[in-house]
Amino acid sequence: MSRVIALDAMGSDRAPKPEVEGAIQAARRFGIPVALVGPEPTLRAELNRHPFALALPITIAHASQIIAMEDRAVQAVRAKRDSSMRVGMRLVREAKAAAFITAGNTGAAMFTAKMVLGGLPGVDRPALVAIIPTAMRTVTMLLDVGANVDCKPHNLEQFAVMGDIYFRSMFGTARPRVGLLSIGEEEGKGNELTRETYWLLKQLPINFVGNVEGRDIYNGKLDVIVSDGFVGNVALKTSEGVVNLVRATLKETLASTITRQVGYLLSRSAFSDFKKRLDHTEYGGAPLLGVKGACFITHGSSNANAIKNAIRVASEFVERRITSNIEKELAMLHPHAPVGAANL
Repeated sequence: MSRVIALDAMGSDRAPKPEVEGAIQAARRFGIPVALVGPEPTLRAELNRHPFALALPITIAHASQIIAMEDRAVQAVRAKRDSSMRVGMRLVREAKAAAFITAGNTGAAMFTAKMVLGGLPGVDRPALVAIIPTAMRTVTMLLDVGANVDCKPHNLEQFAVMGDIYFRSMFGTARPRVGLLSIGEEEGKGNELTRETYWLLKQLPINFVGNVEGRDIYNGKLDVIVSDGFVGNVALKTSEGVVNLVRATLKETLASTITRQVGYLLSRSAFSDFKKRLDHTEYGGAPLLGVKGACFITHGSSNANAIKNAIRVASEFVERRITSNIEKELAMLHPHAPVGAANL
């Protein structure tokens, strides 16, 4: 099986610089082979700025078109058949690459994944997963964080199963604690979607602990939190805004007086650890669970560190055979699901 990670080198806001630098860092540090996907002349010129990269396992897969952030997802995917996204995912489908990563248009990436890779049997809609640091020096997985704005209870049921499998596979936890994001912990709290989903999750062979609230995302008491994509995306973006506020406030406060500047210098390592724990670039991209193959989507503002870690996590995802595990466990849960149930 191929170990190559196909990387959309034209996806980020500052492409291809962070993609090329991130690929170089991943190849040097982890020995992961990377195929940069995009216009070959552009990528060759960027690679040539790093002469030592010639000795690394980095190749170029030519794609003549680019899907921009402002493009309308469905139309762009259908019109641009030689886009870096489509070419990269074809490499995965044809087993020439183990996984695909993009920092580009999220809607286009999801539509391309469903069209080119197809869905797993038993999964009606794929889900995006975000890794969030907690107060207990652990992480919580939140899904869905934007792949599906409107969901049905059975969609959230599938998200819970996929999140449980992903957490077990990545972190070795035998019985991850799974919660349903709602507006109260009581069984009857929430809207029609969460109330119906609650009873579905109670019947699953997972460690479902019940309804949880927004504050539980960060306290370390949960391993997996399930939500529809609208609420999950709002929670994720709010989290990122709070992190930016805390960083800016700390920076301003610590620079305000000489005494505080001296205090900062004396505790610099503690502040560095604080910044690293809250830095989303340390956690890699968001996997799109439920498609036939490994597909990761990262921030458009991703820097080289974010790309490097996305490559690392994608490689670990493949090594742990997470897609295969999801397919097998869903088949056991719903043995009569039609083979093509997930294709959209």
